[in-house]
Amino acid sequence: SLHRAFDSMHSFASKTRGSAPPCGVRHVPCALPACPVRPISQPTLGGGRFRCSAASPHTAQADGAASVSRGGEASSSDSSVAVQENSGDRIIRSETWPNKASLYLLRTDGRSCSRELVSGTNRLTFAYPSTQQHMMVWRHRPRSVMVLKKLGDELLPHFMHVVSHLTLNEGLHVVVEPDTLHHFSGHPKVAEHVYTWDEDQLEHLAEHVDFVVCLGGDGVLLHASALFQKTVPPVIAFNLGSLGFLTNHSYTEFMQDLQSIIHGQTSLDTCDMPRAEADGNCLGVMVTLRMRLKCELLRRGESEPEQTIECMNEMVIDRGPNAFLTNIECYEKGRFVTRVQADGIMLSTPTGSTAYSVSAGGSMVHPNVPAILLTPVCPHSLSFRPIVLPDYADIEFRIPADARNTAWVSFDGRSRQQLRHGDRVRVRMSDSPVPTINKEDLTTDWFDSLERCFKWTDRAEQKALEVQPHQALPPVTPPKPPHRCEAPVAAHCGGVPCDVSTKDSAGSQERSNGAQHTAQAVVHANANSQA
Repeated sequence: SLHRAFDSMHSFASKTRGSAPPCGVRHVPCALPACPVRPISQPTLGGGRFRCSAASPHTAQADGAASVSRGGEASSSDSSVAVQENSGDRIIRSETWPNKASLYLLRTDGRSCSRELVSGTNRLTFAYPSTQQHMMVWRHRPRSVMVLKKLGDELLPHFMHVVSHLTLNEGLHVVVEPDTLHHFSGHPKVAEHVYTWDEDQLEHLAEHVDFVVCLGGDGVLLHASALFQKTVPPVIAFNLGSLGFLTNHSYTEFMQDLQSIIHGQTSLDTCDMPRAEADGNCLGVMVTLRMRLKCELLRRGESEPEQTIECMNEMVIDRGPNAFLTNIECYEKGRFVTRVQADGIMLSTPTGSTAYSVSAGGSMVHPNVPAILLTPVCPHSLSFRPIVLPDYADIEFRIPADARNTAWVSFDGRSRQQLRHGDRVRVRMSDSPVPTINKEDLTTDWFDSLERCFKWTDRAEQKALEVQPHQALPPVTPPKPPHRCEAPVAAHCGGVPCDVSTKDSAGSQERSNGAQHTAQAVVHANANSQA
């Protein structure tokens, strides 16, 4: 039977010699040099199967393997085998072990493809970090700017000061909201450079604005994101609000900061900048590309979205005024994930992780981390914890037909509307981020906001021990055992033994011991006389 098994193996090797087994590699459009793959079937949506056109490593290994005869003796080609059969030695020998198979490691986001660095020993390393910092450099000098302020007249003097500086000193066209244009009627020199827009021009507003200045808190920055539902110009926010987690620039330095944006202040030695235009420069400013969520609202039975909204913080579905818990089905790329039974559910960006999400128990995530946070609001389950999803996740929430009540949805606290049975909300990463100008750099600004707004890790500092480093602690003296009275029992305690504890102080303790012995002797004597 052993001989028949060897014959079968030899026959199989002879039939398969020269044929290339399928590699199982899925094709991704890339710039690989001389990629040795050819299709063996029609590519499908997501890539077809491919087969190596070069000699297969499996075939090469089969050709180089030892042929085993009926007598079980190996041929002389066994010198490449690292296991010594005769001696029973099963130890790997580096000098005779075959080389590892080479490989490619491809990185794709669905739109482009790049290759990671793989060494000759297949040690996988990153060619570069998965996330990078970004620097913005004007190819041409900016010519127009939008200035937004918080609601009310509290910041009207600051608003007028910034607009006057941008028009008179920097020579820029300034775009303001329609309800603030009338404030410049008494300033003719400034008013001739100030413009506004109509509602029908709102969709194309990004084509006429180079960057945006926000005066106030985080709400003004969210308002700027809502105005530009597609492409968003760079935004600089000055902290004049209540909290201002996203506003790291101080108003007292607004002239210097605006000059840095317009003329640049930073250069990168690692980047070869193209030659600037006549009115451009090679200096720039560091920016944070804050991810937004693209939310599509689909009504029951509809395949096209009724409304598409971009939000920078979070999308929230809650029970609204209803008394029952929400009953929401959650899907990821069409696959059922879970049924949400809670007061609500939210999907937030890393920027929004420090807003409503952290109040509901979610984690605080750095804005440069490519992720989407799924956070339940008061779930009716102890095991329903917040999770962090990759940024390519495609989430859909549905209101099932058997739900007890409807739900309500809001986007960054805006556009609140009711979700009825059968309605759906599809959420995924938007391709138009919000570029915000950094004060220092991305990480420094984020930690400054954590400490300034949240008092992160704030507590009373632990006091140091009052012992010099070179001074040793005094030795600990063990307690002495209780002293036994050694006086004659009959003479001292009336025939009853007594225990007396000794103290460290010699003189005072001896007097105390004497008084205690005398008191005990008197008590015993009185007892004997009464008897």
